[in-house]
Order: sequence, then C-alpha cells, then structure tokens
Amino acid sequence: MRLLFLAVLRRHTGNAVTAQRIRDHLEATGHVCILKDAFDFGSPSEIANFIKAENLEAAVALHLYRGGRLVQGHGIPFGIIFGGTDLNEDVNHGEKNKVMGKVLEEARFAVAFTESMKEMAQTQWPHARGKIYVQNQGIATVPNATFNWNTFLQHSEINQSADSLHVFLLICGLRQVKDPLYLVEAFSEWHQEEPNVYMVIVGPEVDPVFTREVKAKVKRTPGVRLIGEMAQEDLHAVVKNCFAVVNSSVSEGMSAAILEAMDLEVPVLARNIPGNAAVVTHEVTGLLFSDPQPHIQHLLCQGQVLLRLTQISLPILNLVFFASSSMQREREKKCAFLHPFSWKLSFRILL
Repeated sequence: MRLLFLAVLRRHTGNAVTAQRIRDHLEATGHVCILKDAFDFGSPSEIANFIKAENLEAAVALHLYRGGRLVQGHGIPFGIIFGGTDLNEDVNHGEKNKVMGKVLEEARFAVAFTESMKEMAQTQWPHARGKIYVQNQGIATVPNATFNWNTFLQHSEINQSADSLHVFLLICGLRQVKDPLYLVEAFSEWHQEEPNVYMVIVGPEVDPVFTREVKAKVKRTPGVRLIGEMAQEDLHAVVKNCFAVVNSSVSEGMSAAILEAMDLEVPVLARNIPGNAAVVTHEVTGLLFSDPQPHIQHLLCQGQVLLRLTQISLPILNLVFFASSSMQREREKKCAFLHPFSWKLSFRILL
C-alpha cells in the first residue's frame, strides 16, 4: 500500500523523530510510506496533484490542524495523530478548533499518545469519541559511542572537571511554547551557590525573534549555556552524560526528550503540565514542578532523590515505552490493519 505521511519536519525536533519512527514501522512491514513536510505544500491543489502523481491510496497526518486539514477532501481515507499543539494551543482558537472538528468528521481514526490527550479530544469533539485510540510512543536511543564529553564541555565554555559537574540539560527548539527561560534565573542562583551546577539549553533556532531574546538572556546569565541543534546520536550521548534532563514547556503532547532520558537512565525534572504528568509520576519516575524557585531549593536539600529516581524510573517505564517487545507490539498494532484483506477495518482503528 502506498501511503502519504504528512508532518512538520523541522530537523532534530520531537515531531521529526516521531514521524520518522512511525514511517520506519510502516515500511518495515512492506508498505510504501512517503513522508513529506506539511510546509512543502502551499495549497490543497498541490496536495491533490501530489496524491495523483504518486498514486497514493491513503494518508496519515501528524497534528490534527497542521497536517490533517491538508489531507482532507481528496477522496482517499486518512487518519490523524494528535500533537500537543492541537490540544493545548490550537484548540483555544475558534477558527482552528472548527477546522479540526471538520477534519475529525472525515478522518477514519485518530491517535492520542496518552489517555489524558484522548479525554481532552473527546471533550472538545464528542462526535469523534468512537474513533480516538491511545497508542503510547516507543523510544529507541542510539548514543554516539565516540562522542567526547570533555570536548562538548569545552565547546559549552564549561571549564571544570567533568567528574564534579552537575549539568542539567534542557532540550527544545527555541520557541515560546517550550519556555526555555523559565528556569534560567533559578539555575543561575544555584550556580552562584554551587559553581559546579550548570544549565545547558540545546536545540534548533525555530523562532528567530524569540531566539534573539534567549541568546541575549543567556549571554548575561551566569551558569547557563546555549548550544545549537545537534545530530540525534550526539544529543543522546550528551543526555547520557548529563546529571538530569529538564523540561519547562508550557505545552507537550508526549515529550520524546523525557522518554529518551528515562531510556538512558537519566533523571527527569519536568514542568507539571498534562503531557508531562502523563509520563512522570512525581518522586517516582521523576520530579514535577510548577514554580521554579521552590523546586530548585528542593533539589538543593534533597539532591540524592535524583539518584534514586534513576534506579526507579527505567524499570517502570520499560513496561510501557521502551522494551523491545513493546516496540514490536507498537509496530504490529500500527501495521496489522493495513493488510489488504482488512481494508474495510483498517481506517476505523489504529494504524
């Protein structure tokens, strides 16, 4: 079967990684899956021409609004995968909400990464209640075995022995919804008390105006560093070497950075929002915070809790996200219903 898979494919972002992983699942079972960036198409007619030229039989879109609205109305069955932006941001804009509701009317199925995302979607669009399914993400990490941590520290202008450092890593594209400046002052104060504590922000420059604001703030803030986007294997190596991974986003669907940190047995500190709380159980699989200052003080007083979380989080999360058997189940679940003999069922349930 020939499938169009439409997503927003900014390099080295969670959306791109998720889209590529799902494409790999589909292609591993013999389907042809053409992955395209939603921003490559300027109008519905361009999509229609592409579908005809490539003889595509069905479509999947990652993000109900960004991708889903482009694949509707072309006479081929399609499904959508909710993104965090759909349910945490776009749903609050009247016109976008209406468009997404129309897309769901035509879609054969919709996938949510968590139960909370499913519940939010069902509340907004009750007519789609029977076609929304939960499929947790699977994660595979591949740290670069030749990555040099000391070279990375030097590049980050951290001139201390790696043995005594506590590097807290925040991985995100530089845009406001990721709120990378939320913890900057708190970590800077901590650094001034404990000079071996650093916060390092890593990610691509997505929003040029906001990027300038972040760069200016980081430049004048002791103990905080900003690094550009990195290849996935190198980023996984950085995660493996850091003390903890931080997430301060205002909105998340299911953070790939958090799952990858847990897979690499690295503690997680995450802002208490629905997408993060679906993965992180406070003081069990990580720490959740709503206010940066008391949270940092908690770490100062109970730093050993992070070491305990490292030992707890991986076995628990393995049951759902990381075990090879779980990855295989995800592949089977996504692909089984695309078999030609079950075509009538295929787009009524999960891809």
